[in-house]
Amino acid sequence: MAIADLTDWIEENTDRHIVWYVKRLSGNDTLANGSHQAGPYIPKEFLFEVFPSLHRADAENPDTWFEVRIDSHGDARNVRATWYNNKFRGGTRNEARLTNFGGAESALLDPESTGSLAVFAFHKDESGQARVCRVWVCDHETEADVIEDRIGPVEPGKFLIWTVDDRHSREFQPSQRTSCWLEPEEIPAEWLTRFPTGAEIISRAIALRSDHRLAVDQRLLRRRDCEFQVFRSLEQAVELPAIQAGFNNIDDFIARAQTILQRRKSRSGRSLELHARAIFNEEQLRDGVDFDHQPESEPGKRPDFLFPSEVSYKDTRFPANRLRMLAAKTTCKDRWRQILNEADRIPVKHILTLQEGISENQFREMSEASVQLVVPTPLMTTYPQTVRPYLQSLESFIADVRLLNLNEPRPPI
Repeated sequence: MAIADLTDWIEENTDRHIVWYVKRLSGNDTLANGSHQAGPYIPKEFLFEVFPSLHRADAENPDTWFEVRIDSHGDARNVRATWYNNKFRGGTRNEARLTNFGGAESALLDPESTGSLAVFAFHKDESGQARVCRVWVCDHETEADVIEDRIGPVEPGKFLIWTVDDRHSREFQPSQRTSCWLEPEEIPAEWLTRFPTGAEIISRAIALRSDHRLAVDQRLLRRRDCEFQVFRSLEQAVELPAIQAGFNNIDDFIARAQTILQRRKSRSGRSLELHARAIFNEEQLRDGVDFDHQPESEPGKRPDFLFPSEVSYKDTRFPANRLRMLAAKTTCKDRWRQILNEADRIPVKHILTLQEGISENQFREMSEASVQLVVPTPLMTTYPQTVRPYLQSLESFIADVRLLNLNEPRPPI
C-alpha cells in the first residue's frame, strides 16, 4: 500500500472515541514459532478497558464478539475476546485471549508479519464498548516510521496506547511501579534543566541494576527495562508541568510535542548499542583495544562496533578472519539490510537485535546474505524452532571475540 493510504487511514481512525493499541508483532503473536496462542497478545487489563462487558468475575469465562478489519491487507472477520477466569472458582486460569483470526490467512498471524508494527484502532460506542477494531499491519519500516512520527517509537515487547486526547502516547504499564522509576526527589536538579544524554541515563540504570552476577544476556534485558523506566520517569518530571500549564498557540504545542517525539526516537535508536558497549567493558573488553565503538571502516561507513579495532581493520596485514563487526538494531525485520555494505573486509555481519522472532523466510534471506543474528537468550524462544539452533547469544559472541585474540600476537603497525 502507498504511504498516502496509510495517512488516510490514520485520519479516518483518529477521533475521541477511538483508542489505539500499538505493538510490534512477536513470533508468539504470529505463527512464526509454532506457538498455540493463535492471535496477537493484548493484556486483559486493556481488553477490560475497551470491552467493559468482558470484566465480569461473576460470570464463567465471559466473552464478546467484535469485527476486526485489517485494512492494510483487505481482510475482515469476527473475532472473539474471552476472559478465562476459573481462578475465581477454584481453578488456576486468569487470562484473556483473542481467537478466530483465521490462521495463516490473516496478516496478523502470517509468519512474514513477525517484527511488523501493528496498530489496533478500537472504535467505542456511546456505552464505551468497542464494536469494531480496525487494524494496520505495516509492511515495511517506512510505514512504521509514519506511525512512530506521530506516537513515538515502539520497541519489541512494549505496547503503546494512544488517543487523540493524549498529549503524547502512554505505555501500557502494570499497576505496580518498578523500582527504577525515579521519584522527583531522586532526579538530579541539573537534569530538570538539561535533559541528560543517553549515556547518563544508562549509567543511572546500571547503578540501579548492576546485575554483575547475572549472565550477559539477562543483564542486558534487565538493564534495558530499567533504563526505559528511568527515561520515562524523567520525561514525565520534565515535560508534564509544561503540558499541564498549557500553550499560548498551536505552534508552541507542536514544537513541544516534536521535541518529545524526537527525544524518544533518539533514545530508542542508540540505547541498545550503549548498553552493549557498557557490557563489553564489564566483560574486560577494552574500548579502543579490543573493540572500537562507531569507528570508520571505509570512508562514509561507520559500523556500530569493530573488533578488535579500527586500526587492525585498516591494516591489510591483519588477518581478516580475526575481524568481527557487530551492528545493534532494536528491530531488524527491514533494517538488517542497512549493514550489508559496512566493513567490506568482514564477510559475515553480526547483528544484535531485540526483535521477538522472525519468519523462516526472513531468516533464510539473512543467512544467504551472511548475516548472523545475535539474540539475548531469553528472547530465543520467540523464534521458530528451526531457527533457534543458528542464533548466537551475546555471551557467546563475546566469548568468540575473546577467543579470536587470545594469545595471538598482533602484527607490527
